[in-house]
Amino acid sequence: MSGGEVAGILVAVFWAILVSFLAVALARLAQTLKATTKLVADVTDQAVPLLADASTAVRSAQTQIDRVDAIASDVQEVTSNASALSTTVASTFGGPLVKVAAFGYGVRRALGGRKEDVPAKAPRRTVIVGRTVPAARRAKRNLRGKRD
Repeated sequence: MSGGEVAGILVAVFWAILVSFLAVALARLAQTLKATTKLVADVTDQAVPLLADASTAVRSAQTQIDRVDAIASDVQEVTSNASALSTTVASTFGGPLVKVAAFGYGVRRALGGRKEDVPAKAPRRTVIVGRTVPAARRAKRNLRGKRD
């Protein structure tokens, strides 16, 4: 065997080994692609119902928001009506009631000032631990306490 023939055989052997490694790598790549395809199909099968449920939840939330908006507008209308009513009541009855109260106070004051037979008020007394202390003694005690 000549050197060229040995070199040719070596190249052929290395070429066969290289092709074998490439075939194994391609086989594994094919398995990975099959697994990936199956995984994507499973995710799609599970994601579609989840998206449908999410869409239903969003629609329900929108319905509830619409209801809350209607309630808020009704509350605003009731508030404005109550404000208008209180303003009307205050302007209708407020002025005359104040005038009647002032008139009644004036009448009571006028009638109360003319009574001469009303007894004077008794001096104020303080009860301390079961005994009564006249106002004069209480004032004297307060003065002594302030000087100390």
